[in-house]
Amino acid sequence: MLAQASATALITISLFMLPVSSPAQESMELTALDYIEIQQLVAKYARAIDTCSNNGYDYADLYTLDGVFQPMVSGRSIPGVQGRERLAEVSGGGSNECRNVPWIEQGVRHIYSNHIITPTPDGATGTVDMMMIGLDGDPNKIAHDGYYEDVYLKTENGWRFKQRTHYALLVAGQPAEPAAGAASSGGEP
Repeated sequence: MLAQASATALITISLFMLPVSSPAQESMELTALDYIEIQQLVAKYARAIDTCSNNGYDYADLYTLDGVFQPMVSGRSIPGVQGRERLAEVSGGGSNECRNVPWIEQGVRHIYSNHIITPTPDGATGTVDMMMIGLDGDPNKIAHDGYYEDVYLKTENGWRFKQRTHYALLVAGQPAEPAAGAASSGGEP
């Protein structure tokens, strides 16, 4: 009887000594306004990239101060772009002064659809398909150019991109070639 009581006590003590897992960090609760503001962030992105407004700085200011644009072409990561000046340049502005921007010269307009926003503990993530209309100067030509995976962060200036990864299917309006070893100059933002 004593052996049985000792075994029961040992099992009970052992159970109390097991590590207790902490509950997973809960996702932020997004309001209807948060969803609308994140959708507006993506819409502003399209307008800024299509027009090179404010010499590309309207585009750059859609990111957090440490935000990153990360192109992926043919499954290969191209060096990311970070910092206000570099982001303005990748959109055609900054030191480029909005000159010789291929998609603007062609009259391309970016269209984002199927936007899915998911709350996270720190803000939200999202995926959105990208299409371009007006390739090669043809206002009726539409092409699907992959999708974006986004990390959104709410700042004192509103929602911003912490990271925007573009999984590109096109490079300069043409189908991306499978990775062969030579580095690409990067996907269109």
